[in-house]
Amino acid sequence: MSSTDRAAATVSASPAGGATLRSKLWVAFVVLLTLFFAFFVVRAAVALIGAGGALPVAIGVSVIVVVALGLALIGRELLFGLQTERLAAILEAEEGLPEDDLPRSPGGRIDRAAADAQFAGFAEAVRAAPHDWRARYRLSLAYAAAGDRPRARAAAREAVRLHRVG
Repeated sequence: MSSTDRAAATVSASPAGGATLRSKLWVAFVVLLTLFFAFFVVRAAVALIGAGGALPVAIGVSVIVVVALGLALIGRELLFGLQTERLAAILEAEEGLPEDDLPRSPGGRIDRAAADAQFAGFAEAVRAAPHDWRARYRLSLAYAAAGDRPRARAAAREAVRLHRVG
């Protein structure tokens, strides 16, 4: 593989749907922007708490709690992205990722009927090996291809959990 091919592979999306460099930079920008605003919001909340009085203190504490909760959720999503990206890299190295050969519309959308037809094989693999994170991760990709994002995320979370335990 030439250095140009390696650079293109690093920037382009992986077959598992890995993020492109552009989307990673966008996420970093949005997270930094959120942290910037969170800093100033927490400063204002601390000033409210310092002003004294029941209402300003209650508002200040509430604002800090909401900001902390928001930052924790962002952290959780970033961790989820890193974990699933790591699983995709392992499967790619093992040549265990499913081929991205589903027919697409001219706009790039996956043909839903073809994705649904392919889904049955991945669901059967999970039924045959319910504790195999690889099968569960492939199922998450099949859910995503079929357009079922909530189940795709749930299956990916389960794949991460199964990988972690063993």
